[in-house]
Amino acid sequence: MTMGLRWLLLALVLLLAPLATASAGDKTLRAVVHADIKVLDPTWTATYITTRFSYVIYDTLFSYDSKFQPRPQMVESWTTSDDKLTWTFVLRPGQTFHDGAPVTSTDVVASLKRWMIKLGAGQAFAKFVAGLDAVDAKTFRIVLKEPFGLVLDSLGSPATAYIMPERQAGKPPNEQITEAVGSGAFKMLRDQWRPGNKVVFARNEAYVPRKEPPDMMAGGHVAKLDRLEWLYIPDANTALNAMMAGEVDYYEMPPLDFIRLLKDSPDIVVKNIDPLGVQILLRPNTLYPPFDNYKARQALLYLIDQAEFMQAVAGDESLYLKFCGAFFLCNSDNDTAVGSDPLRKPDYAKAKALLAEGGYKGEPLVVLQPTDRPQYNAATAVLIESLRRAGVNVDVQAADWSTISVRRMRKDPPDKGGWNLFITSQGGPDVSNPISNIWFNSRCGEANPGWPCDLDLDKMVNAWMREPEAAKRRALIEGIQSRAYVSVPYVSLGQYFQPIAFRKNVTGVLNAPLPIYWNIDKQ
Repeated sequence: MTMGLRWLLLALVLLLAPLATASAGDKTLRAVVHADIKVLDPTWTATYITTRFSYVIYDTLFSYDSKFQPRPQMVESWTTSDDKLTWTFVLRPGQTFHDGAPVTSTDVVASLKRWMIKLGAGQAFAKFVAGLDAVDAKTFRIVLKEPFGLVLDSLGSPATAYIMPERQAGKPPNEQITEAVGSGAFKMLRDQWRPGNKVVFARNEAYVPRKEPPDMMAGGHVAKLDRLEWLYIPDANTALNAMMAGEVDYYEMPPLDFIRLLKDSPDIVVKNIDPLGVQILLRPNTLYPPFDNYKARQALLYLIDQAEFMQAVAGDESLYLKFCGAFFLCNSDNDTAVGSDPLRKPDYAKAKALLAEGGYKGEPLVVLQPTDRPQYNAATAVLIESLRRAGVNVDVQAADWSTISVRRMRKDPPDKGGWNLFITSQGGPDVSNPISNIWFNSRCGEANPGWPCDLDLDKMVNAWMREPEAAKRRALIEGIQSRAYVSVPYVSLGQYFQPIAFRKNVTGVLNAPLPIYWNIDKQ
């Protein structure tokens, strides 16, 4: 079957599917998503698609509101001891998992423990925890080693623990969870999942939302849709045509060069739901030469012309910042340009010299290039040319993003199925502080793929976490960033804004750091 015929058949499936899957009066939202989901375990990968999937089916203890303040979600009430070391939480009533079992504090404790082992924000939180136990079916307790003012922030950030049944969360940390049973407003219809094509969710009729109005990730998670279909359409033009023709309702990550065309359509709304935007970044693999040497990682800073990368990624100057040297996002509370001078102007001769100092001898460097993520693909093309200008022998390994997301987790040598460099992105409030910025985590084997290892930097982050005064934390942030520009856990290629698009009969789309589907209605 030719590629053109394959996409024609897919378009016919898109047209006919509503007749087969939705009865009269059903509210079905058909959303084009940016990647095929292959990993269902939210503690196993930092990919956007798994995080967004998790927010569809799971619930969290706390959630951030539009002021980035933590608000209770699954928690009904909580108290703290006079010495601020013992925190006791009571779950709100009426919460059940999608299999009908009640949500208990035992499930919460198991989910928190897995989070504290597997994810960077949880690992940071764990350093302060002396005890974590279930008091009764609806009450759990956290005992701290020392006062920690970011307890609720840690439990409420988008990098927090998703609460799942103990049988899932209690699996060995190095065993991937393959179930998808949460307690959120939507449930996955596992029997209708078509890997590589479609994921289907239905409204969880048993879900009891909070009574407060929705406010970003907080408040009432009211599912107004009967059915949610995620469609993976790797060909961007096919996805665009389906959107323009009304065959799909929602496009969660349209290529930025499509934005003007989408805005010109009278039937489509284009909206930027994330006020902080997206940081696109270059990740080196620190396990193998040359990027096991910090000099070689510093060389990457001198290869980057953010304006060139952002033109390739976004094109429209209204969609990106001209320069951002902040690890923790420009326009956030922790915005600083300290240490960022090497990023301001490329210097290929300097990059070549630093690579040589770092031990590079001309061997092929494996660069992973995603074929189905337009922004990443464009940025990787610029990166490849920049590397070659500095005399690097580039081995380009092209694949779809889902395949790359699996390959990047491998610790094999680059010439045996591993890698040296890849590009990814992150956005929202989690990026704006050193605890929850998952790609900043430099705790060696506990870090995200790339595994940066700078325990001195980690000590500086710990000092920031322990500092109760905001003004002093600000000074510590500058020191942290200065150190990071020495060890280079990653290189920021720029900061841009990724709008979503939806048809005008879709209402209730909330501002949030990632697409969320509660409160959405379809006329």
